[in-house]
Amino acid sequence: MKTYLKTKDFSVSNEDFDLLYDEDFEMLITNPVPQNLSSYYESENYISHTDASKNFTDRIYQKVKKINLKNKITLVQKFTDAKNILDVGAGTGDFLVVAKNFGFQVSGVEPNFKAKEKAIEKGIDLKSSLDDFENSTFDVITLWHVLEHLPNLEEQVSKLSNLLSENGVLIIAVPNFKSYDAKFYKIHWAAFDVPRHLWHFSKSSIQKLFSKTGFELVKTFPMIFDSFYVSLLSEKYKKGKKNFVLAFFVGLISNLKAMRSKEYSSLIYVLKRSEKLF
Repeated sequence: MKTYLKTKDFSVSNEDFDLLYDEDFEMLITNPVPQNLSSYYESENYISHTDASKNFTDRIYQKVKKINLKNKITLVQKFTDAKNILDVGAGTGDFLVVAKNFGFQVSGVEPNFKAKEKAIEKGIDLKSSLDDFENSTFDVITLWHVLEHLPNLEEQVSKLSNLLSENGVLIIAVPNFKSYDAKFYKIHWAAFDVPRHLWHFSKSSIQKLFSKTGFELVKTFPMIFDSFYVSLLSEKYKKGKKNFVLAFFVGLISNLKAMRSKEYSSLIYVLKRSEKLF
C-alpha cells in the first residue's frame, strides 16, 4: 500500500506515523501500530475518558456533547422501537445514562479502567470486551467515534454482526478523511488522531466493509458540530495555539461545501442486515 500522508501524534507522544491507502476499501490505515497502544490514551488531553471541563475548549466540548446525546437517542428512535441497546466504546457512560433515562435496557463496552470508574459513579456498569457478551444479542448497537479505534477491524465487524438481532440496527459515527477540513489541515487534521485512530474511513469504505458481512447502508447523517471542534484542535496542532475565528470559518466552509458533496467532517451511518439474505 502507498503512503497517503505522513502525520504525527500531536496530543501525546509527538511520534511520526504513516497513513497508508487501502484501495480495496478506500480507507487509510495507521502504520506502525504501537504494541503498547493503551499507553497513548493515558493523557488528560484525551477528553473522552476524563469528563474534563478545565478550559474553554473542554467546556464547549461538554456542552455540545449534551446536545448530541439527546440527538443520538432521537436518531435511534427513528429506526427502531426496541429498547435493548449496546454501546461499544462507551467512555464514561454518558450516552447510556441518557438512554437509560429514555427507558432503554443498557449495556456497554469500555476497556479503559479510568473511564469505567467514572461510568460506575453514574450507575452504569461496563464490560471490558465484546467477548463478554458472547451469548447475547441486541436490537441496537452503537459505536460513537469508536470503530476507528478497534484493532482487527474485520474480526470486530464480524463480532458486531453476531451480537445484533435479526432485525437490529447498527449505528456508527466516524470521521471522514475526505471532508474539506481534513483536506485543509492535512497532516494537522485532529481527527487523524494517530495512533489511537487505527483506521480512517470514507463513505464508500463503510459501505464496502459492512456489505461483506451482510449489511446494507440505510441512511447517513452529518455531525455538524464536528467540523468546528476538529478545526479548533487542528489549529492548535498546526500553529501551537487555538484560533477560534479561523477554526469557526474553516468548520463553516466545510459544512457548506458538504451540503453539496455530502463529505461532512464526521458522518453517522445507519446499517441493517440486507433483505437479500432473508
